[in-house]
Amino acid sequence: MSSEQDHLKETDTEARFEFKKEQKAAFKADKGLTEETIRLISEDKDEPEWMLKRRLRALKQFQKMPMPTDWPGQPDLSEVDVNQIVPYIRPDIETRGGAESWDDLPEEIRDTFDKLGIPEAERNALSGVGAQYESEIVYQNMQEQWQEKGVVFMDMDRAVQEHPDIVREYFMTKCVPPSDNKFAALHGAIWSGGSFVYVPEDVTVEMPVQAYFRMNSEGMGQFEHTLIVAEKGSEVHYIEGCSAPKYSAFNLHSGGVEVFVGEDAHVQYSTVQNWSKNTYNLNTKRAIVEKGGRMEWISGSMGSKATMLYPASILKGRGASDNHITIAFAGEGQNIDTGAKVYHNAPETKSTIESKSISKDGGRTNYRGLVHIADGAANSSTSVECDALMFDNESTSDTMPYMEINESTVDVAHEATVGKIGDEDVFYLQSRGLDDDDAKQMIVSGFIEPITEELPIEYAVELNRLVELEMEGSLG
Repeated sequence: MSSEQDHLKETDTEARFEFKKEQKAAFKADKGLTEETIRLISEDKDEPEWMLKRRLRALKQFQKMPMPTDWPGQPDLSEVDVNQIVPYIRPDIETRGGAESWDDLPEEIRDTFDKLGIPEAERNALSGVGAQYESEIVYQNMQEQWQEKGVVFMDMDRAVQEHPDIVREYFMTKCVPPSDNKFAALHGAIWSGGSFVYVPEDVTVEMPVQAYFRMNSEGMGQFEHTLIVAEKGSEVHYIEGCSAPKYSAFNLHSGGVEVFVGEDAHVQYSTVQNWSKNTYNLNTKRAIVEKGGRMEWISGSMGSKATMLYPASILKGRGASDNHITIAFAGEGQNIDTGAKVYHNAPETKSTIESKSISKDGGRTNYRGLVHIADGAANSSTSVECDALMFDNESTSDTMPYMEINESTVDVAHEATVGKIGDEDVFYLQSRGLDDDDAKQMIVSGFIEPITEELPIEYAVELNRLVELEMEGSLG
């Protein structure tokens, strides 16, 4: 490992994420979104005809659907012009679907992920790891002990070829249809890369599996698709990390996530996103949870110019449960609009939503959520808690909870708090030897602790580092 890599890993969190590499591509699509572009991408991937047809149907839906502009307080999306986005860049590597060995990757790609700490994370704490660079997975690995039990962890492009029956059944059919919203339709037309996870019945994957998505090129879009199928009685924890360096032109991230939680299965989905401040982060994530199943979402979002992210769970079976934990951080010029949606469609279902947001230097955070309890979902319960912390009078934080309750025998609770960092708290910590900046950072760390304590230690440390990075130079 070079001395430069050692320095980046040990001393400079910002440099780890903001470095850039000269782009080398084997295939690069033209800007914009046309039928010809989609056909060229599908041909480059050697996709079956049924996937091409789905892409083209999604394109037609995208072209018909209006841009969301009438949501109260939503981020400004006027700069988002798909015609100015490069939708697909295939990295210049010899092996489609990812190299088998980390050493087989080109030096510039290997160096990028080395600086982000991905190989180290693989060695220390993971059952499997995948790395996406631009539009495709460049490396994927799964430990043999899980492969022997029938666990599948591979990139989505390869899954289309090797597991067509499963993909054809679940891919954007039941969970996130392209008709859901304009960006879901965009995603359905132009998706590329992402992760496919399949866990057989009664198999528990005891260590997390991880994917990391990196946008390196200016003015591109990344549209990875993650599909997780956890059969009856199974358990898995999937973690993803995302980052992009700063550029003058805007980038677009519009990923899609579909999770199917079988009867009495348990899936935890954790994401730590550190996009650059010129990135629009517009994702669609959803889970369908069967009888007795349990879904957990843990999300940390920061860095982007605008984020609209509302993971949703549909509780279909009796006793299904859902838990959302979210942290959002907005600084100058940032509008981070996050939240959660839960649909209680069966009796005795349970959901909890905990949202933590921090805003500074005129940034805006917003919780936008929906809890729907259907007629017949008797003895269901939900609890929503939204806490906001602001650094100054220029910053804002809003809470927009929507409760649609169509059943009388339910338990519903909502609580929201908004506050500034208290002078008394800072003074107390200063009296114990901390300076002003360290005191405020300690307060923020305590504020987000309910989220960080749910993450593996290396991700909790990384999230705290990123929050500290966002705060640098803005305190006092």
